[in-house]
Amino acid sequence: MNGRRDGTIERGWAVKVHRTPFFSAVVVFGLLALVISSWVYVAGISTGSRSIFSTDSLSRITEFLSTLAGSDSDSTPAFLTGSRWLDAGRLASQTLAMSVLAAVIAGFVAFVTVPFAASNLAFRSDTGRGAGVVGRWLGGAAFLAVRGLYIFTRSVPELLWALLVVFVISPGILAGAVALAIHNIGVLGRLGADVVEDADPAPVAALRSSGAGTVQAYLFGVLPQVAGQLLTFQFYRWEVIIRTTAVVGFVAASGLGYQLRLDLSFFRYTDIALLLMVYVLLVWSVDIISTIARRAAR
Repeated sequence: MNGRRDGTIERGWAVKVHRTPFFSAVVVFGLLALVISSWVYVAGISTGSRSIFSTDSLSRITEFLSTLAGSDSDSTPAFLTGSRWLDAGRLASQTLAMSVLAAVIAGFVAFVTVPFAASNLAFRSDTGRGAGVVGRWLGGAAFLAVRGLYIFTRSVPELLWALLVVFVISPGILAGAVALAIHNIGVLGRLGADVVEDADPAPVAALRSSGAGTVQAYLFGVLPQVAGQLLTFQFYRWEVIIRTTAVVGFVAASGLGYQLRLDLSFFRYTDIALLLMVYVLLVWSVDIISTIARRAAR
């Protein structure tokens, strides 16, 4: 039995695992054996007649890196040409716009639907105004529907969403942003619902006793407690989205990802190196902005 903050008693079962030194040692040695066996298996894998860690593979890696550096090119490498940097900068702005649009759409939808996906808000335990059999059934139905939406959207990878979205929306920044947003609605929604469920129940109980509904309890009882955490999750997902835009751009035909696909198709290795440099700078800049914003929100 556990005591709640409102003085009531909550009865429940808890399963406790007694961790003895022998049990801990078995777990540690088991994990160590798993790691060692995994690397042994990887080291023994052969691609055709070539092992991954063979001298031939290492020489091919060295040759590929030198090709990216422009050692086999008769002309000036792309990353040493100013006009190519300007072109890559315009593509980077498209990629940035795609990521921002995706983060805003996903964040807004998650923010609106989170109160219906949190069990402490969706399932009313009070007997105040509006809390009847119909209200409980509606709350439960909304909870299952929103939770199901979160599971479905985050279970499908962003690349697959992009393949589906381009059938409805013309390839471009919007198609890529929508595909990224759909996947991240489920991620942000799940994270937000977990945070809301861990909030202090006392303000919610006080609002419920005065007749407040789910949305009112969320806005005035829960949101002041968890706003900083929700904002932190939002910026963290933006960092993830900016990294995923390269893959989605392959399909959405926009930004750095689509140009990278073209350069790979035509074996323009120095252009590939340029795009990789620009992409690293873009991700690094977004990480810095996100870190500053998250620290300011604490």
